[in-house]
Amino acid sequence: MASDRLTALDTSFLHLEDAASHMHVASVMLFEGSPPPYDELLDTIERRLHLVPRYRQRLAFVPLGQGRPKWVDDPRLNLRYHVRATALPAPGDEDQLKELAGRVFAQQLDRDKPLWEVWLVDGLEGDRFAVLSKTHHSLVDGISGVDIISVLFDTSPEPAAPADPGDRWLPRPLPTQAQLLGEALLERTTIPAEVARSVRAVFRGPRRIVARARDAAVGVGAMAWAGLNPAPTSPYNRSIGPHRRFTWVRADLSEIKAIKNELGGTVNDVVLSTVAGALGKHLRRRGQNTDGLELKAMIPVSVRADVERGALGNRVAAMMAPLPVWCQDPVARLDIVREELKGLKSSGQAVGAQVLTELTGFAPPTVMGQAARLVSRQRMFNLVVTNVPGPQFPLYLAGRRMLDPFPMVPLAKNQALGIALLSYAGKINFGLVGDWDLMWDLDAFADDLRESLDELAATAGVELTAGEEAVRT
Repeated sequence: MASDRLTALDTSFLHLEDAASHMHVASVMLFEGSPPPYDELLDTIERRLHLVPRYRQRLAFVPLGQGRPKWVDDPRLNLRYHVRATALPAPGDEDQLKELAGRVFAQQLDRDKPLWEVWLVDGLEGDRFAVLSKTHHSLVDGISGVDIISVLFDTSPEPAAPADPGDRWLPRPLPTQAQLLGEALLERTTIPAEVARSVRAVFRGPRRIVARARDAAVGVGAMAWAGLNPAPTSPYNRSIGPHRRFTWVRADLSEIKAIKNELGGTVNDVVLSTVAGALGKHLRRRGQNTDGLELKAMIPVSVRADVERGALGNRVAAMMAPLPVWCQDPVARLDIVREELKGLKSSGQAVGAQVLTELTGFAPPTVMGQAARLVSRQRMFNLVVTNVPGPQFPLYLAGRRMLDPFPMVPLAKNQALGIALLSYAGKINFGLVGDWDLMWDLDAFADDLRESLDELAATAGVELTAGEEAVRT
């Protein structure tokens, strides 16, 4: 099936992965109540696995690198490998959970198996339990991942009966190396036909095609200009190791919206201004001069159409947003961020990134791999900041309500810090991941983030309530 072939973007996440850079997205999810028995959780996932069939497949690589990998059914699928159970030692506080998450997220997924794991964590204080999830970025992007959570979880305390999967799942036979090579070579011959169809489309709708081509050209130019202006050096851009620290900061979505309503801009403007303020505080505490310093954040932008929601694979582009860490005035910093983002949106950077990614689909896989590794060595940005909108209603797992999800974005080569946000049921939570050695003070950075948000809120006359003291609300 053609849809089983990885896209160029999906494949790039495989090329970017090495012993230190693990390309899986992840999350820590807190639930109220006692954890479900392991076999009950296993049964819950197994009964719904047909809704996300990619979770029953693993990668098959084309011999001699003559094509992009494809997804094939795993005849040895064993859910007990993918769904695991562990427990925190007493007293089981959130600091211990963060340490566990850091260790679990530092472990690379096995490419010989379906690229996902779920960990059930018992022993958390306060009548709660946790679930850790890991999914390779080649399998899913942030938006699609949220949609999958909505499929696997329930929207009411009473578990819904899963849709009838029909006949018992029987995996398709694994393709031979000769079949993989033959399919890849055959598919390659179809590219000229696709080009010819595109040429015919130009004559069917010239004005529309010309307009799209003009916008794409402008976007590619903006993206190229961003590449010619590398991000500055920073403590966040050094050679990283395989070990990770993970922590989080809670916030309230309505309070973030109240800040932007009072001071202007969007939720993303408030978020990026908060991040810029925290980075400045963090660097100055480390003794670094931030005068005139402007870091760059890579912001993933979903280009997934509504009809594609729930589909696996990646449909994202990117913008390189400046972060004025030099500015210590919260309102002035927000104004700068707001104006800079307006300029980026009009420049079409995200469109350009999407066009460049799609063009890589025409390149031989060996060239794609070299290009992905070359780009990873260029310092186009200092860190990733991604903000994913989640469901604004409670979700339940085996009748237990989810209290908080904390997302994790992977660290690429020479990227020591990553920031991910996920809104859920009126909250918006920051998940912070850092290299174990370079970000030894990740918890202090979390404090900086909270303080930066407090400053914006105080200026806007908004009282924040979703601090760490509100963990059980």
